[in-house]
Amino acid sequence: MVSAQGVTTLVEPLGSLLPQSVHGVTQSDAVAGDNPAQADAGRAAALKEDGLQRFARGTYGSTKLEALQFNDATGALSAFTLYRKGGSAGPKLDDTADQTATVDGRTVVLKQTVVLLAEPGAENAVLAGVTGALPKVSGPRSQAPLLPTFFPAKGLVVGSLRYALGPASYTAMGGTLDAATLGWEKSAEAAIADYSDKRGKETVTLLLYPTPQIAGDHLRAIESQASGAKTRREGELVIVATGTFSADDAQNMVENIHLRNELSFDKPMPLEFHTELRKTFSLLQSIAILSGVGMLAAVVVGLFLGGGRAMVRKMQGKDAATDAEFLSLHLANQNPPPKFDPPAS
Repeated sequence: MVSAQGVTTLVEPLGSLLPQSVHGVTQSDAVAGDNPAQADAGRAAALKEDGLQRFARGTYGSTKLEALQFNDATGALSAFTLYRKGGSAGPKLDDTADQTATVDGRTVVLKQTVVLLAEPGAENAVLAGVTGALPKVSGPRSQAPLLPTFFPAKGLVVGSLRYALGPASYTAMGGTLDAATLGWEKSAEAAIADYSDKRGKETVTLLLYPTPQIAGDHLRAIESQASGAKTRREGELVIVATGTFSADDAQNMVENIHLRNELSFDKPMPLEFHTELRKTFSLLQSIAILSGVGMLAAVVVGLFLGGGRAMVRKMQGKDAATDAEFLSLHLANQNPPPKFDPPAS
């Protein structure tokens, strides 16, 4: 409960980050906290940038796990790509995990706002059970960032995509640009991916800024420090390609990356909208019913009149259907004008 200036707000306490038991195995050696340095001293600065909310450690038999929960899915993805660096695809646990990776025998799992770290030798059954029991979130906090989805799939090195929210995580992920000049204080986001094929190797960096003006200012700063790099700006998005691709291939790559905007609406529509929608639907439904009834009535009346007339003609010994009868006024010239003989000459 939080009270300030006479206003009292009830705050629901967070549940346990790790379950007490999984498949009959009880957790032991439990440790919990919210200090990034206690969670991972070597990556404390990056975890702070990503918005670490809390962490928990525990052991289930021979399986040692650590869970890191972040403020939203954006921070969790950044931390996941940091821990996944240099790894390969991990085991398929269940449908609740967003991504998994294996790095030097260690399994890294991403599920919404939580990153789960399993030490080498972890049992997949226990890992899957813990993953399924991790806290779930909804609404904006559960929305993954769009920036990493802008990369083309062709030639992308599997597992090379990284996502950063600050200079510490960007540097730790092997960023090729000067991290101090990328405008993190203006809510910049960065994504990095490697490409490799017969053309060579190329590293593509995407930077997303709040406005096109901010993006333009930082693009000029990047061009002054990254000589030889191919760059382009599209709205709030800045694209930078560096590597061994030819100038034309690198330029084609940056030209084929485009900014996409997606709108999601997770709140109920206003009551007025629902009322007007129902009224409109009811009106259209009534019009359709009335039109249908009118058409049916026309068919029935047509059949009744036509059939009745045919029946009467049959009763009179006439054909049911006859040629059309025409009315005539008989205005033929019955009284021709008198003829006048010309006078004799």
